[in-house]
Amino acid sequence: MEAPPDNDVLWARSLHFTHRDGSPALGGVSLGVREGEILAVSGPRGSGKTTLLHCLSGMASAQRGEVWFNSVPVHTMGAMARERLRRDRFGWIDPAPVLVPELNVWENAALPLMLRGTSRRRAKAAAMEWLERLDIGDRARHRPDDLTQAERQRVCITRALAPAPSVLFADEPTAPLYRADRNHVLRTLTTAARSHGITVVLATHDPETAALADRTVSLMDGRRVTTVHLPPVTEPEGRGAPCSLSV
Repeated sequence: MEAPPDNDVLWARSLHFTHRDGSPALGGVSLGVREGEILAVSGPRGSGKTTLLHCLSGMASAQRGEVWFNSVPVHTMGAMARERLRRDRFGWIDPAPVLVPELNVWENAALPLMLRGTSRRRAKAAAMEWLERLDIGDRARHRPDDLTQAERQRVCITRALAPAPSVLFADEPTAPLYRADRNHVLRTLTTAARSHGITVVLATHDPETAALADRTVSLMDGRRVTTVHLPPVTEPEGRGAPCSLSV
């Protein structure tokens, strides 16, 4: 078994994953993510981006291949060990905001900290700091039903950042946001990650979002690809002229 490089906080080799219906999702993907790096995983919908994030974070197990976190083999962990790893070291942002309806905004944002055993007071302080950064502190005592879709997503981003995870996995995190909100939220996310030394693995099909990352890995049909920019097609002279056929 090959050991991962020392400077990679995440390292994966030859990941293969097939859905239950038999359709392939990953076909031998390998990559490394350095500590503190913001890595964008780009590609069209259905290219395997979400599946790759699930395998790297331990949410799913690849049928073949290896995943390492800080030189610890995630692929050999049992379900409970992977759950503890996700709770204690990883953060996750879904493309659609999911909040606990019975809790208010700051309680939702502080929930991962309180589940770790952090006192309610300290958890609230950490949550409020990030809610303010994301311009939603004034909604701290509101319930999720009182918020817009974009506001709910900001709460979910706060919930992922407040525990200061080692690695943050973000699956199309700005999908529910209006374009005007997107740049602000993304810059807050990337600036916060860099200032706190958080490694980010960001799945996106948006080139503008990928441009904010330190590096981009492109997927197509579950495999890594190198994007090739083809020259514009020059139309031949006379294109569009009617064609006459003799019969």
